[in-house]
Formats: sequence, structure tokens, C-alpha cells
Amino acid sequence: MKRALIAGMMLAVAVSAAYGHGKKKHEDKAASIDMVETEFGMTGDPKNVTKTVNLGMSDEMQFSPDAITVKKGDTVRFVVKNNGETLHEMVIGRTEDLVKHAALMQKFPEMEHADPFMAHVEPGADGEIVWTFSKAGNFEFGCLIPGHFEAGMRGTIAVH
Repeated sequence: MKRALIAGMMLAVAVSAAYGHGKKKHEDKAASIDMVETEFGMTGDPKNVTKTVNLGMSDEMQFSPDAITVKKGDTVRFVVKNNGETLHEMVIGRTEDLVKHAALMQKFPEMEHADPFMAHVEPGADGEIVWTFSKAGNFEFGCLIPGHFEAGMRGTIAVH
């Protein structure tokens, strides 16, 4: 029983490492862009940006704007400004994935992660995501810092 518990905990830590945070600053994404394809699009090429969206984040647990519409095929540069006094982030994804990730962040708040559909932004700073919406659908973005998503820090992206 004890072995199973320890093995389960080790597996959870190993799996969660891909989703984590930690207090360390994240690497400069421009230096190491991972090409990723997901159900909601793929890593965008900064040379092919077709639309720029300026997005604000606040300690009132809000994004501004919180609803975005783009066209299928658009490569969007999200310029994300943290207007608050605490760390915030923007993570793009499918609703069910964000809900699972937020729950995992509650359990393992020190995890490290840096995917191209995420921007971790220190207070008063800017971050950036360049993403190509290659698939139509309704997607979501949220701040998955523990407690933020649950407090309503989320928004929608409609891809037509």
C-alpha cells in the first residue's frame, strides 16, 4: 500500500512537471520556441502575424478583453500586460484541458512549464504569445496561477 502511494506520487510529479510553474523566471521564449500543434492551433511564426491583440490582466482576476474573435488561419500576436501586483499568466486551450490544468496547479503550485501557448507575466511587465489558429472552434484562455482561474480569470476565443 505504501509503495503504491509513493509510486503514485512520483508519477503525479513526473506528469505534472510538464504543466508547472515555480517562482523562477521562465526562459525567454524567443530564444527557444517549441513548435507545437494542438487541438486549438499551433505555434505561430512571428513573421506571419496577421492580427495583434493587446490583453490586460488585473488583480481583480480579469482579462481585458475577455472575448476575442479571430479567423481560421490567423496568426495572432497576443501582447499580454500584467497591470496587477501579482504574477499572472495567459494560457490558451480547450476548456476541459484548462480545467484539468488549473486543478493540477492547485495541487502542485511550484511546477515549472513553458509552452508556446502560455505567457507568464510578472507584475507591471508584458508577455507575448504568437499562435496560429489553424482549426475552427470555441476555445478559452485563463490564468492558471492557483486560485485565479477559479476566481473567474478566463476568457474566450471564437475561431471562425
